[in-house]
Amino acid sequence: MTTYCDYASGDPLHGSYHDGEYGFPVEGDAALFERLVLEINQAGLSWATILRKREAFRSAYGGFDVDTVAAYGEADRARLLGDAGIVRNRLKVNAAVENARRVAGLRGEFGSFKGWLDRHHPRAKDEWVKLFKKTFLFTGGEIVGEFLMSTGYLTGAHRENCPVYEKVLALNPPWAAGRIR
Repeated sequence: MTTYCDYASGDPLHGSYHDGEYGFPVEGDAALFERLVLEINQAGLSWATILRKREAFRSAYGGFDVDTVAAYGEADRARLLGDAGIVRNRLKVNAAVENARRVAGLRGEFGSFKGWLDRHHPRAKDEWVKLFKKTFLFTGGEIVGEFLMSTGYLTGAHRENCPVYEKVLALNPPWAAGRIR
């Protein structure tokens, strides 16, 4: 079975994401929100498409600042739906805006999006999926699984013989917490 590690490392488009971001622990609401929005937008498309559009997404969604996106109104939604640089899907745009509002709402109890994730960790993937579906929009099993792997909450981003695996493991991602090495 071919994995992301098999073709991404060294690839001009996928290489830097695979080697320096994928599976690494993520800090900060903007970085976590970015990953969630990108994973939602990848649904039905290739990851290459999302990586090519990543800078346009950053620009369109105010640098993924949660408060900025949470304040978006109808004019902003119309602007996003007219932006050829991003994925112009009404359900995905609406999910990004509403999910920003929900992340902002989590801060009262958990302090941050990461605080919410940490409070619910560890969980099996199916439990995470149920929690995400209850909390956010447009979050099915593949989206949730990839989001959690890409941010270090679930194992599986890299094969154990991938050179990046040891780099990720050295940062003690949430999935490795308590693991005996």
